[in-house]
Amino acid sequence: MARFLMCPPDYYQIEYEINPWMRRSVKSLSRVAHDQWWDLFQTLTEGLGCIVDLIRPQEGLPDLVFTANAGLCWRDIFIPARFRHKERRGEESHFRRFFQSRGRRIIEIPGEIPFEGAGDALFAGEDLFAAYLFRSDIEAHTAVSEALGVRTLSLMLTDPRFYHLDTCFCPLWNGELIYFPGAFDEYARAVIEDHFPEENRYEVTEEEALRFACNAVALPEDVIVPSGCPKVVRRLKRWGYRPHEVTLTEFMKSGGSAKCLTLLTEPSPPGARDSRSTLNPR
Repeated sequence: MARFLMCPPDYYQIEYEINPWMRRSVKSLSRVAHDQWWDLFQTLTEGLGCIVDLIRPQEGLPDLVFTANAGLCWRDIFIPARFRHKERRGEESHFRRFFQSRGRRIIEIPGEIPFEGAGDALFAGEDLFAAYLFRSDIEAHTAVSEALGVRTLSLMLTDPRFYHLDTCFCPLWNGELIYFPGAFDEYARAVIEDHFPEENRYEVTEEEALRFACNAVALPEDVIVPSGCPKVVRRLKRWGYRPHEVTLTEFMKSGGSAKCLTLLTEPSPPGARDSRSTLNPR
């Protein structure tokens, strides 16, 4: 089992434009968004036995729902995000307080260097792959590497549609990778190819990448993947994973999907059975 942080979409809406997906003229349908979010929540909890903690939604912070950007969790450490765009900076104090209240050791990125948490930093085994350019700066990678004592491999993103690493890069638990090569510069692609053997890499088509196929939630035997990505589903089955398709079209309007809506915080305690938070997401 694994433990995640999510935020109910009570105040989720497209109120500003900070990536190519967002259009204020294209509003999210609130009831549909709640139903889609609930389906993801139930897939994790009732379907897969994960524990999901909930942070309380906050009026005026519509993107708080995308908890993957809260920061980076590693063992007892939490490195809070420092958002590039002013529209999201109000989220930082809420996430910081949440993890402080749970006894996490808080390590801050020095200065004012942008770093957008697990949206731009993903572990593959003991190595941390971290992206830069659109949301996080490469200078943050050194600070994160030193704080956690891990090797960090920097990857430059080049396509603004894939503004966070988790929109185009998904490491799986047994050493495989699904990714969209077109999102990276030539050097980053070489780093990826050097780290993942060819038989363990699957290059997602642009069509399925734009359906957020790489924005999947990976577990040891299961992968939650956005619906409409049949080629990725077939590859996951070939590798021995159980894919679980969820429809998250309302969140794709803001440039996010399953992974963006979840933050892996820790392995769950042995024998833990309670999959619900004290907050009621309904």
